[in-house]
This record gives sequence, structure tokens and C-alpha cells, in this order.
Amino acid sequence: MEIREITDKNTWENFLSGCSEKTFLQSWHWGEFSQNMGEKIWRLGIFDQNELIAMALTEKKMSKRGTFLLVPHGPVTKSATPELKAKILDALTKRLKPLASEEKISFIRINPIWERNPENDGLFKDFRLAPLQMHPESSWKLDITLPEENLLAEMRKTTRYLIKQAQKNQSIRISQSHDFADVERFSQFHNQVSRKQHFVPFSLEYLQKEFQAFEKDDAVRLFFGYYNNEVAAGSFVIFWSGIGFYHHAISLPQYAKFSLPYLLQWEAIKEAKRRGCHLYDFWGFVDPQKQPRHPWAGPTLFKMGFGGQADEYVKTRDLVLSPQYWLTYFLEKLRKAKRRL
Repeated sequence: MEIREITDKNTWENFLSGCSEKTFLQSWHWGEFSQNMGEKIWRLGIFDQNELIAMALTEKKMSKRGTFLLVPHGPVTKSATPELKAKILDALTKRLKPLASEEKISFIRINPIWERNPENDGLFKDFRLAPLQMHPESSWKLDITLPEENLLAEMRKTTRYLIKQAQKNQSIRISQSHDFADVERFSQFHNQVSRKQHFVPFSLEYLQKEFQAFEKDDAVRLFFGYYNNEVAAGSFVIFWSGIGFYHHAISLPQYAKFSLPYLLQWEAIKEAKRRGCHLYDFWGFVDPQKQPRHPWAGPTLFKMGFGGQADEYVKTRDLVLSPQYWLTYFLEKLRKAKRRL
């Protein structure tokens, strides 16, 4: 196998369009976003006898807890046997090790969205389980190819009722925006919610640059839910490669009894359908029955009400390259415990 850098956007996106297991974290746009955030990236194509069989957007992450290479939700392959995946992983590792040495990297982190099963778990013999996931290791997904009435019929009864009640309430309205100026407004409410719910929000710069990267191809929308013309809820949704992704959300607790997030989510799903998407990805998922105290348990119950199913990916893995890794390991274990993740 041979690995080459891909410099053509069409080559990159055309390959991904034929892959079923993918997220926007491997998109061309996400690479641009990472570069705009000051990170080095490498768009690597893996070839077998001159045929492109896999891709791996790789980012250099520099933080207080350590410097490492990250392959977010990658590598991405078309349908592949465990044997072929093992060869792809081996080829990628051999390419990244010297790169890590050049960049003074202490470890390589990888989390492909390959199905979590014994065969795929067994591919990571040289890796260890990461102490902290960078991106979701499981996600709640909904097939939206059915007509709207069928989607409504398959929702949890309470979810369907709350959507209809919100639709009847004349004090409620939903809008969507592709105006860059609205990102700052979204960020202000995001910060407000984070202070009340005790989580670390994404910075305004992060949200703005993510929006800019996807807005070039009209691939992002901000949704706002209003009660009496006051913002009560919002979402930041990416539409890429036939999938809608519910990436960021805000919901102000003082408006909770009006159930705006349900109608807001339904409007985003309908927008994804209008764009020809076949899937709606609600993003992170935890099993509320197994982890009832996890910070994502409540949001997951909300997502599950719309119907769909969970996709669980192989756990995030680290390839240790330097003793410096263990400082990162210790710091991330503390961070995980503090956040109850």
C-alpha cells in the first residue's frame, strides 16, 4: 500500500460520497476549519495498486495537556473486511510515526467510526484505550428517507405531542439563518447556558471559523427558537454528504416548559430532508439506562424521542510514542473524572 497527500477537493469529497461510515470530521471543510484554527493538517489518501481505498484527515493538536496527532473519525473506508482494515491501519501507522517524530509528537490518537465489535476491536493490538474521547464514540441516528408523516408516526408519543403543541402556540416561532453575524448571538447564549449547566463552551472563534468553513458551500445553518420574540433555544446544524449533523445546541431553562427544542429539532430534520439528506445524525449518545448520571443522559433521552437507532464505534485508541504521553494520560483521566464523563 502507498500513502499520498490529497490536494484536490473534488478527489477527496468524491471518495467520501461513496462511503457509508463517515462524519463531517473527515470532510474537506473540517480540514480548512482546523487550518484556520492554527493547526497543521495532512489529508492522506491510502492507495492499493493505485486505487484509492481509504482516507485519513490528520490534525496536529497542541494543548496544555500534550501535543499529538489526531485522526478524527477516521480513517474512512468503503466497505472493507477486517483484514483490509488491518492493512489500512498498519499502512497509516507507518506513515504517521515518522511524521510524529518530525513534529515532536508524543502519541497518535485515532477513532474511526467502525462498528464496535470484537473483530474491529481486535485491529488495535499496538494501541491502548485512550483516557478521554475527543469526539463521540457513539451517535444516535435517524433514517429520514421516509415521508414526514411516517417520521412523526415513529416518534415517541410524547415527542410528537410536544412538537404539535409548540406548532399551535402562536408565541413560538422558528427561524434559520446563514448570516455570519448570528454566530456571535448563538455564542452568547451558548456561554450563558454553559455557566448554568457547568460545561466548557466552544469559543466564539471556534464557532465562527467552523461556520465559515462550511458556509462556503451553503452547508451550515443556525436555527433559533423564539418565545415572544426572545431567543429560547438554538442549534448549529451541518449538512454534508447527504447527512444532517446536530452539532451544537442551546436551550435556555427558563423556557423549558414550552418545549421549543422539540419543534426546533423537527424543523432541522425537515430542512435536511429538503436538502436531499438520507440521514440525520444527532451526534453524541450514551445509554441512559447504563449511565443515568452521565451529562449526556438527558440530551440522549431527548434525541431518542425522535426515533432512530444508536451506532457505537470502536473506542478511541492511542499509540504511545514517548514517555511524555503519560502526563497527558494522567491529566485527561482527571479531566474525565471532573466532568463525570
